[in-house]
Amino acid sequence: MIHVNNLSKKYNGTTVLHIENLEIPKGQSFGLVGNNGAGKTTFFSLLLDLIQPSSGKITSNNIQINTDESWKVFTTSFLDESFLIGYLTPEEYFYFIGELRGWNKADVDAFLTKYEDFFNGEILNNKKYLRDLSKGNAKKAGIIGALIGNPEIIILDEPFANLDPTTQIRLKKIIKSLAEDSNTTVLVSSHDLQHTVEVSDRIVVLEKGNIVKDLVPTTETLKELEEFFSA
Repeated sequence: MIHVNNLSKKYNGTTVLHIENLEIPKGQSFGLVGNNGAGKTTFFSLLLDLIQPSSGKITSNNIQINTDESWKVFTTSFLDESFLIGYLTPEEYFYFIGELRGWNKADVDAFLTKYEDFFNGEILNNKKYLRDLSKGNAKKAGIIGALIGNPEIIILDEPFANLDPTTQIRLKKIIKSLAEDSNTTVLVSSHDLQHTVEVSDRIVVLEKGNIVKDLVPTTETLKELEEFFSA
């Protein structure tokens, strides 16, 4: 589904990301971990054509990301609050995303009922703008907005940050449910090793822009990652 070839990104002559080859098949739940500055957000930004590669390319479903925008039809994401539209209410935001994805208001309303527990009464029907929500509630809205339209690829950067423990548990259930669909590819970047291990079919570790581990999670994976990052 996603193919990375000789990809690099440089700033002022310094290489911040270099991936020679990486393939993420359709239907995989892909976890990306690494310390600050490892290149996680840079990689996701390249996947979304938010920045241009210094060399190499990424193709998604045989579409080159930085030369053809047709990948946007089947790809959604939530990286941070900048992806929201602050002057809209959550409902207006969801309807806007739905319209972009070919859904009417009834479709969106029916979809949102599945996430009432995740919202915990804090998102809908509160007459608040997105800009006035807490960081955690803004993240809730952004994540669920990224799921509207049944996308084939969903990219989430640090989805567990700023969420309370109950919401983190509910989010893990949501991601696991998405991962059970063989037509949905989920990419999650996180500093939370345990959550990432629990929701991923595969975990890639970045260090200084390079892939240093590519793991299929087992009962020993969390321990292996903890030992790696504590070394």
